[in-house]
This record gives sequence, structure tokens and C-alpha cells, in this order.
Amino acid sequence: MISDKVKRLPPFHVMEVLERAQELESLGKNIIHLEIGEPDFPTAPHICQAASSALWSGETKYTHSQGLPKLREAIASYYNEKFKLELSPQQIIVTSGTSPALLLVFMGLLGRGDEVIMSNPYYACYPNFVEYLDGKPVFVHTRESCGFRMEPEDVVAEINSKTKAILINSPCNPTGHVMSPGNLRSISDIAGKIPVISDEIYQGLIYRGKDHSILEYTSNAFVLNGFSKLYAMTGWRLGYLIAPQEYIRPLQKLQQNFFICANSFVQHAGIAALIGPQEHVKEMVSTYNTRRKFIIKRLKEIGFGINYEPDGAYYVLANAKEFSKDSLDLSRRILEEAGVAVTPGIDFGDGAKGYIRFSYANSIENIREGMDRIEKYLRG
Repeated sequence: MISDKVKRLPPFHVMEVLERAQELESLGKNIIHLEIGEPDFPTAPHICQAASSALWSGETKYTHSQGLPKLREAIASYYNEKFKLELSPQQIIVTSGTSPALLLVFMGLLGRGDEVIMSNPYYACYPNFVEYLDGKPVFVHTRESCGFRMEPEDVVAEINSKTKAILINSPCNPTGHVMSPGNLRSISDIAGKIPVISDEIYQGLIYRGKDHSILEYTSNAFVLNGFSKLYAMTGWRLGYLIAPQEYIRPLQKLQQNFFICANSFVQHAGIAALIGPQEHVKEMVSTYNTRRKFIIKRLKEIGFGINYEPDGAYYVLANAKEFSKDSLDLSRRILEEAGVAVTPGIDFGDGAKGYIRFSYANSIENIREGMDRIEKYLRG
């Protein structure tokens, strides 16, 4: 018998859209992909070479459960240099992507009925992780008029004796919101002894201002990051968790039991990504910014509501209520009839009901064609 937990688990709609789009492509239909959060750039050659060299030199065995010491040193140096910190490599656990890192944190913190405060809209899988571990997600609704910013006073109102963590995501999926230093400091101050879980997987993909980490404002934090987005390494499945030292041993035991370790040769690619040339990263960010400006302009021309400017990641969460209040149905029609794959806002909570998320992790030519198709369909 299938467990009740699995029966209650909702689908990840963006993956359903992607899979349907691939079905249509197999039937010969041309589809423009603006749904998936995956860089269209190839992984840099020096990173691929590092993995290849590791394979050919026999780096195919188990590693330390926390990850290769050299990779953990590189991660600590990256954060220490960028944010003026004093992290130890011993505070880092390397994981097979960022999702296992998040699972480790929740497994380490949550008991039955324990609560995690998070914004709404949210990354689709956050509440599913919490609920699957018998915890309870508590939502703080953010407003488009405020750029989908998590307001400190709204967070305070939800804190109680069952609160085990406050989860933040900056730059944010799906809104593209980047938390300001003041906002990060306020959340840290409010949290006090409650740990902050900070998903920083889109760190580096910002288009105004400077990057920040929650670790600049509190040491009582768990940071999730990885290589998928900034280094165009989604299929490599390499992430990491930075945690307070007192949590490392319990988290390590969870890693040993559930995941053993991350892939050995992929960890060598991660070292190359961090300590190797960074010019390709700067070029990607510049290209994303050009696309960002273009897609925002076109979406407004078509009639989508965008009353804020997303400053990070590579998403625009656009108000589609002029065309339909049912974002799931609208996204299906746009895919089937216009040949453009987009993500329904309902994937990200009821706070995104009536919205569509557009990804600009695609070429400017494809974005232009996608916008033209959508405009023709909606106005036709």
C-alpha cells in the first residue's frame, strides 16, 4: 500500500509542465521553455576537465561524509572572503544538491508538530519537506506592492513555542526579490535563539547592489548553497550546508545514514568551480540582466502586471489576473495552444494565485519568440 504521506504530496507543477512540453516536442511541436529554473549556459570547460581528470585518476570512491577537505576549505574561503566571515571548513557538509541539505536541516530540527515560518509565495518544495517530516509550515504572506518582501512584524506575529526555524530565500524563487541588509538584520534580530535557515542557491545572481549572506548578521543560521545556478551545474547535483558547529555531528550522522556522501569526482569539479576562473560567471550574470530588462518590458506591454522589479535569480512573477484567475489552467493553455512553457503561480502557494512565473534562463531570441507567441495568443 502507498503511504498516506505520499498520497497527500502534491505534484511539482513546473516539472509537470516540463514533462508535458517534452511530450509535445517528441510529437514535433516547437516549444519555447520559460518554465524551468535551469541555466541555458554550458558548464565551463575547466570545471568539466576537473571532473574528467578526477574520473581518470580513480577518484571514484567514497569520500568523508562531510565532503572532500579541499572542497570544504574552498567553500569556507569563498564565504570568508566575500562576506568577511571566519567560517571553519568543519562547519560545512557537502551534499548531492541543495535539496538534500535542506532535508538534513529539517530532519535535525523538527519533531511532530514543530513549526517553520516561511514566506508565501515560496519555493514549491519547502512546505512539502516540512509536512513530510510531520512538521507544520507557517506562512507569512508577502505583498507585490512591497516587492514580495518578508516584513519583520509579520514574522514576529507567527513566532511561538513551537517555532523551530525561520526559512528565508534570497535571491528568491519565484519572485526574484533580494533581501536588503536591513531586512536580513531585522529577521536575524527577531529570530533570536530561533535558527534562521537561509537558502542562498541564487547568490551571485543579482543585478543591483551587493550580495549578502545571513551569516553577516547572525551565527545562529543554516546556509544552503550549491553549484547548480551560479555555475550552470544543475545536473551535477552538488550542494552544501553551512551550520553552527554544535549541529555538525548530528547532521553528519544523518548524512552518513541517508546519503553517505556526495559523488567524489563531482566534488573535484566543485573545487575547480570555486578556485578557477570566474569570467564566465560574470558574463552569465550580465547576459541574464539583459534578458531580465527585456522580458519585464515585454510582459508589461502584453498586459501582465509587474509592480516591482525583480533584482535577483532569473524569474519574474507576473500578475496574470487580467487574462485568468486560474494560473494552472492559463499555463496549460499557453503551453498547448501557444507552444510556450510557463509555470503556474499556484505552484508557489496561494500568495501567487493568479500569477505566472517566467524564467529568463533562455536565450534572448527564444524569450522574444515566446513573448510574441503569448501576446498573439492572448490578444488574438
